[in-house]
Amino acid sequence: MNERSITILQLYPRDMNIYGDNGNVLVLKKRLEWHGFTPIVVEYNPGDPFPDDIDIVVGGGGQDSGQGKIQDDLLRIGPTLQNLAQAGTPMLVICGLYQLFGHFFETQDGTRIEGISIFDAETYGKSERLIGNIVTHSEEFGNIVGYENHSGQTFLRGDTKPLAMVKTGAGNNTLDKHEGARKYNVIGSYLHGSLLPKNPKIADWMIAEAAKRKYGEFTPRNIDDHIAKAARRIAMKRPR
Repeated sequence: MNERSITILQLYPRDMNIYGDNGNVLVLKKRLEWHGFTPIVVEYNPGDPFPDDIDIVVGGGGQDSGQGKIQDDLLRIGPTLQNLAQAGTPMLVICGLYQLFGHFFETQDGTRIEGISIFDAETYGKSERLIGNIVTHSEEFGNIVGYENHSGQTFLRGDTKPLAMVKTGAGNNTLDKHEGARKYNVIGSYLHGSLLPKNPKIADWMIAEAAKRKYGEFTPRNIDDHIAKAARRIAMKRPR
């Protein structure tokens, strides 16, 4: 195995990947190569043995039924994910898995799907669907561009901070202008599109954190991001 390998764990690609979130994995793979690493992608689905030596964790969105399918398994591996998060493993979880990295998701009919409480957050299903192009701003990453499509509304508590503040769009809910969540090196977000192709700063941050944890250092290479920048400009001009 290449001594400069980085292993990405993709959580539940079979049930939680309905919004093109696999694009986030593809971006990480390609940018790892550009930065001089050998990417290794391991898929994890319910019932699989949980792999060792994980450097990055990525998970996507899904329907309520998909969340129900993975609930028991996610609770089973929850302590392992908690340990990885507390150790500083960079993670990106989108929409459905973002919700289940909090305490729970309560559907409109009152069904509660328990989460693993990495984020101090609660999500409630509402009748209103929050959908459309969204632009947010983070002091660390600048403008973050994407597309949201969710009826769950998430509320952050305690030491869990928002990923960004909404400039255009809804974000976590209709009340506080927060989008996403940050705790340890874990990012949660409702932004599809996929998120990382139009926001390479986040991808490179994840790669840098993984490399520093594994190899003690990270020296970035210059990458031509003119296509990503053009996509960002176009997306930011699209009407809500």
